[in-house]
Amino acid sequence: MTTINPSEKSRVISAAEMASVSNISNLTNDRIEALAGGHGMVNMAIHTVVNVITEEVLRGRSLSIEFADARRLPIDDIMEKAIKTAKHSGADGANAALIVACIMYLAGSKAQVGIPAGNRKLGATARMLAQVDRSGVAAVPTAKMNNKISGFPAVVAINQAMMEGRLTSFDGRKIPMFVAGGPVYGHSALGEDFIWPEMARNGARIGTQAMLDAMAGAAMQPKPFISAVLGAAAILEIIHPDAEVPEASGQYGRTSSAYLVGKSAVETAGLPEKIHLKVTGEEYDTAKVVGDVGLIIKDIGGPSVIGMMAFDEIFAAFTEMLSGFSGSPVNTPLGHIGAYAIIGMKALFEHNGDAEKVAKMIAEERAQTTFNPEVALFSINTIARKANELNNGLVTSMLINATEPARAKALHSRAEFAFAQLSAGKTLEEVVRALDEERIAYMEKHADRILSDMTGSETHVKILKIAPGARRTANLAKKYWAFDPLIDISVTLGDKTAVMHGFVHDIIPQICKGERPDIEWAAPLGAVIMDEIAFSGVCIMNIVVPAAIAAAMKLYTPAEAATIAEKAAYVTAGIPGGKAAATRVAKLALEIIKA
Repeated sequence: MTTINPSEKSRVISAAEMASVSNISNLTNDRIEALAGGHGMVNMAIHTVVNVITEEVLRGRSLSIEFADARRLPIDDIMEKAIKTAKHSGADGANAALIVACIMYLAGSKAQVGIPAGNRKLGATARMLAQVDRSGVAAVPTAKMNNKISGFPAVVAINQAMMEGRLTSFDGRKIPMFVAGGPVYGHSALGEDFIWPEMARNGARIGTQAMLDAMAGAAMQPKPFISAVLGAAAILEIIHPDAEVPEASGQYGRTSSAYLVGKSAVETAGLPEKIHLKVTGEEYDTAKVVGDVGLIIKDIGGPSVIGMMAFDEIFAAFTEMLSGFSGSPVNTPLGHIGAYAIIGMKALFEHNGDAEKVAKMIAEERAQTTFNPEVALFSINTIARKANELNNGLVTSMLINATEPARAKALHSRAEFAFAQLSAGKTLEEVVRALDEERIAYMEKHADRILSDMTGSETHVKILKIAPGARRTANLAKKYWAFDPLIDISVTLGDKTAVMHGFVHDIIPQICKGERPDIEWAAPLGAVIMDEIAFSGVCIMNIVVPAAIAAAMKLYTPAEAATIAEKAAYVTAGIPGGKAAATRVAKLALEIIKA
């Protein structure tokens, strides 16, 4: 046992904590500095754009797109400012246009207004301000979901149906001259009551189903929301997107053909009729959202895969988990964090800029909806801090304040634990391993509660084994388990239990090939927990803090402490990076002690 007086204890803990927070990059294995340059993801732009828009709205600026005889509207100034900010935050022109248009839409802007001269569309305006070319829906990709496809299947299917006469019962050859192409068609019964409603319903159904089928054919799980959006966008490239609808389908001047497209796409995809924003509970008509967002996508230009990944995280802000990851229970890599920036913006609007109230609401909600509240709040904090370096604003500052108490508590509790255990004679290896064991137990406790609520039955998930090198012989795969995980897991749902040895490398391929129908029910429950632990490198406090304490206590050199800590962190050290970060922090902690 090592005897240290109370004042020395305070100095050691303070040194370790100060060293740990000296650079936020040292608390994660994710490359967040690269994120700030738009490498790998562009979620920094989500955060900086909401800063711009929120501050403009709370100053009283209008987000309204008006049918005005003017070259420029006030909203153009806001959008231009937001697009410049997005570009400064790592987004290229097309991705900046996409991010700004989608956030402006959720902030309250209309997707379209007016016909024909003076017509304005949110997506087209964003594209023009970003100075990028239109590309067409066929070139718009999905986000990467292991594989990725584009809107091409929807475009092909709709055009094939059109050539085969399945899109509408009307034959253009039979439409008289001067009826075709003019107001007799476009502003009366023929177009508004018959042709466009029929094409809207059929086209959205065909396009959405094509996207669902194409994803399945690419060995991707079909995603209803993006399938509906791209299916809607593809038919909106063909039909009049601003047309009035039959009176039974909506209010004149308020409901356009885009709504009918959205309604058909939603029904085909099996999406709920209403969706709700997390924290605020604000309700949206899903058909309107899908139709409007489809209209934005068809005009926006050519976003990249990482731009569409940001798109997914923007719409992860809904309780129904339409897309993305950052609103789900799983704590994914930091490049996906984005949903709570949108939620924070909307909540600040609702509560008249009361950042303290909104911060409390977000912290409480996120702690209840994630498998690991510590990591969830840490992740939001880390990305908000990095985004704040690019654009210091109300939303990112609020998110930092919302999550800083949890981050500080997590750091301090580890520092206290490490100091107490090392003082009692425990080895650094034992200390780190105990912290990782607690990480698993903490995650399992919250997962059991959340999954039980989701399934409606008592659910328990237990990690039985985590090790590297399930099937590979490369040194990297044998050292860092996340590259080739050897996982044994137990799942209980009601009165059923599945104990699955070799879950990732053996059981999952068998299930996907249809060879294990007996335990197929357990795969989603096991996989979602596997996802959580596979992403453990987003937060490496369990490596960095104990190493810093050990070095500050002069029990090990910084390099020794870092090496031991990373090796002992059998969960947290799933990928490389922990040793280097821990070395930097331990060195600084020791220098602070010497000062």
